Amino acid sequence: MASTVLDARGTPRAASPSTGRRRPPSTVLAAAAIGAVEAVALLAGGLTGLDGLLLSAVRPPGSVAALLLLLLAAWVVLCAGGGVLLLDRSGRRLYTAVATAEVALVGALLALALLTPLFDALPVALPLPALALLALGLPVGKLLLVGAPSVVAWVAAGPRAPRRPEPAAVGARTRVATLAVIGLALVAVALGTPVPDTGNDAPATAGTSQR
Repeated sequence: MASTVLDARGTPRAASPSTGRRRPPSTVLAAAAIGAVEAVALLAGGLTGLDGLLLSAVRPPGSVAALLLLLLAAWVVLCAGGGVLLLDRSGRRLYTAVATAEVALVGALLALALLTPLFDALPVALPLPALALLALGLPVGKLLLVGAPSVVAWVAAGPRAPRRPEPAAVGARTRVATLAVIGLALVAVALGTPVPDTGNDAPATAGTSQR
């Protein structure tokens, strides 16, 4: 009887099946939510800004518009993808890289605004340093979240154990095709925007007459 009790104590217990299904900490959920909201905001704001740019008197060339749309599509996909990878414990490098690139982008735009008259025509009420600090709040907050100890421990635990056999991993070609489809959709939306008629040969209305 005593030997049985000792054997039971020395035998390691099997890991609980709920251990691998532990809920993500609040910092991981917050970081993933910020990535998803930022992706939606970038898509909405980018389409609105490109709409105004294409309808303006100074319309950029088609190649420039296509490049901007592809960069916007890549930014949206990377923001959302980084949050998904955090939730799945697959890594935080993508999330950190996107946030770091956003900090560098804000710094580059601030340098251009201070050293060149590129943004002088924009109707801005706040000083440029104040705008830069406001813009840096989002990527810096993302970096603080992704560097939190709870997030590091969550990612270090490894990907979640699948409940059933998963399909084959998505290859690089599929990822490129997905990005291309999103970019083409944005291009189609931009090209389908009607261009206002600024001609001076509009017919006179029925209520006007020349004497």
